[in-house]
Amino acid sequence: MAPLLIALIVLAGLALVAGLFVAGKYNSLIALRNRFKNAYAQIDVQLKRRYDLIPNLVETAKGYLKHERETLEAVIKARNVAYAASQAAATNPGDAAAVRGLMSAETGLVGAMSRLMVVAEQYPDLKANQNMMQLTEELTSTENKVSFARQGYNDSVMVYNTQRESFPTNILAGMFNFAPAELFVIDQPEQRDAPKVSFS
Repeated sequence: MAPLLIALIVLAGLALVAGLFVAGKYNSLIALRNRFKNAYAQIDVQLKRRYDLIPNLVETAKGYLKHERETLEAVIKARNVAYAASQAAATNPGDAAAVRGLMSAETGLVGAMSRLMVVAEQYPDLKANQNMMQLTEELTSTENKVSFARQGYNDSVMVYNTQRESFPTNILAGMFNFAPAELFVIDQPEQRDAPKVSFS
């Protein structure tokens, strides 16, 4: 066999190995990106459930909190802002700006809900209302599910970001525009817990 033919076979073999390596890393990034997008979908399901519960909670409270109209309006406004932000993030969970917008909107909503709960504590008849108790129980359960789903999402994002930043995958990530994903973290310590919605 001529040395030139051997050299061509070796080069073709190296090119094949390099091509398989690149394809494997690319497919790995795709799988990890799809995993964190699926994990975000789990958050989205729970957020939508919460967004559906909030108007019912406000309607129930409205009859008792006639003098707290601003608080009720603030809750509905914050809910609408958070809902719009969640729609933007759901469209592309890989868009870090959309996820940051959702985190900001969620912080505002949690603050508004906390103010509503503080006000509601001052009305014994409202606290004793069966519908209000059921709604707050469902809301608390949903908050717990949101926290759990957020943890799963953050775990998936961490694996994806670690893979895309590791050498040599980081070179491929740059070539194929695999942007970093944003963790869903609530920065303020008082916002890390679910709002206190117990009327016991």
